[in-house]
Amino acid sequence: MVRLNPDVDIVLDILKAVVEAQPLSSFAKSIHDQYIERGGLSKKQLEGLYNKALKVKTIPPNKLATLEAIILRKHSKQKSELPANVPLYEKDEAVEKMINEVLQKYPAHKRVLFFRAKFDNNELFSPPEKTELERFYKALKK
Repeated sequence: MVRLNPDVDIVLDILKAVVEAQPLSSFAKSIHDQYIERGGLSKKQLEGLYNKALKVKTIPPNKLATLEAIILRKHSKQKSELPANVPLYEKDEAVEKMINEVLQKYPAHKRVLFFRAKFDNNELFSPPEKTELERFYKALKK
């Protein structure tokens, strides 16, 4: 942030006034130390300082307004909304019907039993596997 007059530091002035008015406040002391050490404060820390400074009557309102403007200029983090809770996989009823009918007639058919396990585990069928299952189903109907 480029300041017009680097000799004027509103945040430091307010911090000093709050620490003088509330010498037992550990919050004011800790953010004062952080400001001196790092040269800046987060938006949440500035908001906390603003709330503390509102209680101190010796701070001029123009400095409070400047602090409020600094807070408003800071970026706010926003979380995006959660996506709708839609299942990733929907079972294909036609595939289930074909598997059940083939297994009713031939309960020990190993390839169709493999398809049943894959279907029960919500795994996707590749196009060749679907074609193979349809072939078994058509052969059953003949």
